[in-house]
Amino acid sequence: MKSARTTAIIVGSLFLISYLGVIAGGAFLEPLINAPDYLAQVYPNRAQMVLGVLFEFLNAAAIVGIAALLFPILKPHGEGLAIGYVGFRVIEAVVSILVSLSPLPLIELSQQYIQAGAPDASYFQTVGTVLLAERSWASQMLTVFFALAALVLYYLLFRSKLLPRFIPIWGFLAVASVILANVLPVPDMAEGFHPAQLLVLPIVLNELFLALWLIVKGFRPAALAAESA
Repeated sequence: MKSARTTAIIVGSLFLISYLGVIAGGAFLEPLINAPDYLAQVYPNRAQMVLGVLFEFLNAAAIVGIAALLFPILKPHGEGLAIGYVGFRVIEAVVSILVSLSPLPLIELSQQYIQAGAPDASYFQTVGTVLLAERSWASQMLTVFFALAALVLYYLLFRSKLLPRFIPIWGFLAVASVILANVLPVPDMAEGFHPAQLLVLPIVLNELFLALWLIVKGFRPAALAAESA
């Protein structure tokens, strides 16, 4: 019981660290790579780019840590599914690293662009567009493995009763909302805002609530006792 309580606290903390990595990484990277003149901005702000990438690495590390720590807890309730959960999360972490690394070649491209006198040449724009497209497509793949891992986790939590069942039910609905956000062609309602972003809020709130629940209350003792028996 004591070991499970410690695990719950660490896992909850890792969920929060994961979000810290995503939010901080995006705060450093997105203003640069989404700027209209990103080719002129990236190289002078390369330290900011690298810092953003390192923060996103923090997210990948947290993902693997969550999976590794939850495996012994989830294994008695379905070993095959627990292994699958770890596998999906490891793949998610690898893809996350690829997403994080994808903007780094822009530093070299930006340097060449500036040294060439910022020419109005389609070559630089084309290469930059391809590099940004790679990040976009890799992010789509990341969403796929995130959704698969989340569905397995919520199923095991629902079946095991390790947490109150409203949490995994909320999680199922939130994952469905994330999938809709990535497959539905939703038009922009305002400049700089895409309404599909609102469909991501349920999973963000769910995972933050899950993290706080694990830190404050942990797993249900009755479910852990049944697991031990």
